[in-house]
Amino acid sequence: MEDRTEDAGMSDPSRLRVSDADRHRVAEVLRDAAGEGRLDLEELDERLESAYAAKVYADLVPLLADLPTAATPVLPDTAGVPARRPRPTVPSTAPQHDTSIAIMGACDRKGVWQIGPTHQAYAVMGGIQLDLREAVFSAPETVINCGAFWAGIDVIVDERTHVVVDGIGIMGAFEQGRDRVEAQLDADSPVVRIKGVALMAGVTVTRKGPPKERRSRLKGPERPPLP
Repeated sequence: MEDRTEDAGMSDPSRLRVSDADRHRVAEVLRDAAGEGRLDLEELDERLESAYAAKVYADLVPLLADLPTAATPVLPDTAGVPARRPRPTVPSTAPQHDTSIAIMGACDRKGVWQIGPTHQAYAVMGGIQLDLREAVFSAPETVINCGAFWAGIDVIVDERTHVVVDGIGIMGAFEQGRDRVEAQLDADSPVVRIKGVALMAGVTVTRKGPPKERRSRLKGPERPPLP
């Protein structure tokens, strides 16, 4: 049987499969565009979802077609995705959180949100999750001060973020866990410093791939009402 997929890719590069690195680079361009005010929060959220679900290069083209930095079509090798740039001013519509507190409860920060130069995270007999994979950084370096007592604080970063863990674990752990994806750092990578104390608690930083598709994309067709 002929390999029609290979023939199609050779005749039309836009039908070639994209890599995770391609998806991440497009996501960075979209976040930059939102920071410049070219996309609102809802558009950014929708386009990020489409970028992470893209299968071939043709799926990425419409996501960047109306952005000045994407005048060249997104194709492998020759066209590529625009070069990474420092993160610009954050969109005013993104919610900003400077403090995360969990006392005998939980506090989660995820999705598109704004994090400033400093963030305070305190947990007592509770849990905090700070997912920075879609966060918009307002400064090239962010310091997260953690205080945990009989609790857990989990910080999740993507492959582009440079992490410096500088905390103290007392009868507990203050550490960077095993990376789930390989780090891809460059001169424009944001820096996140994790400081503080974990007393009989755990503060862990984990590097992961992009978030899973949202539940709305995973839902099947609606079931007809019961008679």
